Order: sequence, then structure tokens, then C-alpha cells
Amino acid sequence: MKFGAGAGFRITVTVFGLLFLGLFFLYPVLRVFSASFLDSSGAQLTLHNYAKVLSSAFYLDSMVNSLWIGVLATVATTLVAAPMAFALARLPLAGKTALMALSILPLVLPSFVGAYALLLLFGRAGIVTSGLHALGIPFGSIYGTPGIVLVYVLTLYPFVLLPALAGFKAVDVSVEEASQNLGASRWRSLRTVTVPIVMPAILSGALLVFIDTLENFGVPFVLAEDMPILAVEAYKLFVGETDTNPGSAGVLGVLLVASTAAVVMIQRRYLGRRRFATGARRSPPLIPLSRGFRALATAYCWTLVLASLVPFFAVIVISFLEFRGPVLHWHVSLDNYVELFERSLRPLQNTLFLSTLAALGAALLGVPIGYVVTRARTRITALLDIVATMPFAVAGTVLGIGMIITFNSGWLVLTGGWFILVLAYVVRKVPFSVRTSSAILHQIDPSLEEASINLGVSPAMTFLRLTVPLMLGGIVGGMVLTWVSAASELSSTVLLYSGQWQTLTVVMFQALESTGAGLAAATASLLIFFTVVPIALIYRLLRRYEMSLL
Repeated sequence: MKFGAGAGFRITVTVFGLLFLGLFFLYPVLRVFSASFLDSSGAQLTLHNYAKVLSSAFYLDSMVNSLWIGVLATVATTLVAAPMAFALARLPLAGKTALMALSILPLVLPSFVGAYALLLLFGRAGIVTSGLHALGIPFGSIYGTPGIVLVYVLTLYPFVLLPALAGFKAVDVSVEEASQNLGASRWRSLRTVTVPIVMPAILSGALLVFIDTLENFGVPFVLAEDMPILAVEAYKLFVGETDTNPGSAGVLGVLLVASTAAVVMIQRRYLGRRRFATGARRSPPLIPLSRGFRALATAYCWTLVLASLVPFFAVIVISFLEFRGPVLHWHVSLDNYVELFERSLRPLQNTLFLSTLAALGAALLGVPIGYVVTRARTRITALLDIVATMPFAVAGTVLGIGMIITFNSGWLVLTGGWFILVLAYVVRKVPFSVRTSSAILHQIDPSLEEASINLGVSPAMTFLRLTVPLMLGGIVGGMVLTWVSAASELSSTVLLYSGQWQTLTVVMFQALESTGAGLAAATASLLIFFTVVPIALIYRLLRRYEMSLL
């Protein structure tokens, strides 16, 4: 096991990373697993919990519904996003820069907000629904599977778009030329050569979509109505269980993790049987199109992007309209915001405080881990890489249940305060920092660090004063993703928060439970504002910093 130059620093990072993730991630998840095999007293092993859940048609339906919605959303999202990625990478479209910028916005806006906005538009008493009924046009509602899948497609398509776009740009042009020289048409070459080469990138994005659909709590809570969904039922069961050991909730948590793990294994098995590398040297050129096809491709991309932004513009407009109970009236009013701010500014302050700490914590933990797993390729760092990526595949509901089981009593009690929320956010979001840091490190020559160490600078100082400034773009990118996703986090927050640490998403959750539609709309708009504006400012400052280095 060789760590190379700066072995002491790399070993320290590796040990600390494994200890931290072992204590605050693996151990709570294992406690959920063990709880599923213990009786109500938590003292004896039993399979009663599994028999109880797996013999229940209701809970089996929740699992089937979750998997079915996940499959539908993943397939639909892939079919929508992959053509757009190809169009942006290979076709001469108008407004590519604007399309790229706008297509990323759904990632920084919570899907929970999108679901609620679509509910206000297409619910049974929604604005569009009422208008269609007034015109005599029959329309049901957005509740159920169609609405949930639609929200996932509109909010998660960037997960497929971004890696697929990079994949299409990285294909070696000589591969396509060889195919065409053998008699294949341009479009047959695309179907039989280019798409298979890009398939790992497409599947990696599709996997993220599927994982998100399984662990998502907010979207099905808003739109599922009476349809049972695994993540939501695990939360309800945990909150409703009065026994010492939450065994039944533990079973649902295990089923969530098992479902995700099975899909990850299927993907790894598929990719492991095939070779996709091309040794790219020249990027492929843009494909010339007729005016009609160019207009069609441009219209497709703009339609998808604008459709994904409609819910968020809608919720902002609706927040300025008058609500009398759950009924919307077409009168401009600030009453929703007055009610929100009269209650307390504490949820907003909590959201900003907790998200900022989570972003800093995930960077402090994830950036060194990303550095070590990239620079030191050993068995132990490979284990660290796997453990640091695993939180992607664990639902926030499962982690929240595990943390409550683990840290509600015993030698380390954390429940009831802000620290456990920050820990949950850091653990769940640390893969963002690890992956973005690792990606940027592949572009930095290790010889720069070796030269610094050979000149007498310690490995730790070399990392802080040389490597970190060169990684700044990746670090900021990971911090922004962490900040945004922590600010919109619901699944673990709703389990872990205590009264004084209520966040904006919890206010929305409670407002929707009590039919406070106006308050929920105002809260969602506030969350959108405090999500988008800081990101724009940070990237503007980062751009100025990068320009000053040129």
C-alpha cells in the first residue's frame, strides 16, 4: 500500500475520512439495518418486522409504486435529455450559451417547489385546470403517477443532460469517420457507434435520476395523494411507531437501500461487460443541418428548458395573489408575505445558517478526500472513495431515521439541536465535493505538487497553498451544489429538526399539511430567491478571480 510523496498527509486524510463517514454515515445506516431485525424492545432478534411489512399489500404497493415511478421517470428523463445533449454538442443551434445556462437552473431549484407549483397550476382547483373547465375542456388533475413523473423529468433532466453533453463532445471524430468510410450513413453511424460510446455517461446520469426518485420525499408528499410511496411511508411509519425499536420503519429503510443498491449493481454489470474507451484525439465537428431541421432542434431544446422553468415562475406569481383558505382569488396582495414574516424570520435564518455550515463542512471533508482518492490509488483509498460516494444511494429518510436511532441516547446525544442537521447535510452532500474536486484534479499535473514538496514545503501546506487555489473552480462548484441542495432538503430535515430549528422547507411542508397554500407559495418564492441570487453572485466573483489570474 503506497501513498507516494506526502504519505503522512494522505494517510491522515484517509483515516479521518473513514472515521467520520464510518461514525456518521455507515453506523447510523447499519443501525437502521439492525433495527429491522430486532423486536419492539430492541433486545431480541426476530423476522417479525419483515413478515409484517412484506405480508402487507399496502407496503408492497408502496415499493412497487416507488420502483415503477422511478423506472418511468428515469426512462422518460433519459429520452428527453439525451437528444438535447446531442443537439447542444453536435448541432449548430441558436442561443446555445443561453440554453446551457438556463438548463442548469432546475438543479438549483428544489423539486419540492416544482411539485407544489404544478399543483397550483394543474391541481383540481388549479389555475389552468379551472380555466380549461370554464372552456368546457375536460381535464383531471396532476395528482398521481403522471404528475410525479412530470415533475421528475422537468427537474432532474440536467442529471442526464450534463454528462451526456460532455460524452458527445469527447467522442473521437476518427471513430465516426471510420464508420462512414465503411459505408454507414451519418445517422446510422450515430446510432451504432456514437451512442454506444456515450452510453456510460448517459447511464451515470440516469442512475442519479433513479436514485433521486427513490429517495425523494417532497414530490410524492405533494402529488401522490393516497398512493403509497416507500420514502413517504417510511417517514410516516417511523413517526407513528411508539415502540422502543422502530423495526417496521427499519424494514422500509432497508428496502429503499436494497432497491438502490440493486440498480447500481445492474449498471456496473452492464458497463463491466463492455468497452467504451476510444482514445479521443479530435472532437467531432458540428453536423450541418437544413434550415428546417435546425429550427426544429432549436425549438425542441428551448421548449424543454422553458417548460422546466414554468413551475418556478408560476409559484412566484401566485405568491403575490390573494388566498382565502385554500381558494385562490385573482387579486394582487402581499398578505402571504406579511403572514410569513409576521410569524418569524427564524426559518429563513436557520436555512441560511445550516446550508452555509453544510457547504463549508462538505468542502472541508470532501476536498481532501477527493485529493487523496485521485492522487493515491491504493486499496484503502479505493474503499474511501466507495464510502464517500455511498451517501448518493441512501435516502435522506433512511439517514434521518438512522441518526435518530444512533444519537438519541447513549454516549453521544445530538438530537434536538442544529449540529445533527449539519451532520446529515454534510454526509448526504459530501459526494458533490468529492466528485467535483476529483474531476478538477485530473487536469492538474501532479508534478507541480511534487516540485513543491521537493523544495521543502510540507504536503499539507502544498495542498493548501498550491493545489487548493488551482482547484478553486471545482471547490466552489461543489460548495454551490451542497448549499443549494441543503437549502431545499426536506426528507432528512423533517425528521431531524426541533422546534427552534425549523427551515423554509419545513414551513412549506407544514403549510401544505394545513392547506396554507398562500404561505407555502410565499415560502417557496423566498427559497427560490435566496437560492438563485447567492449562486449568481458567487459565480460572478469567481469569474472575476479567474480573469485576474490570466
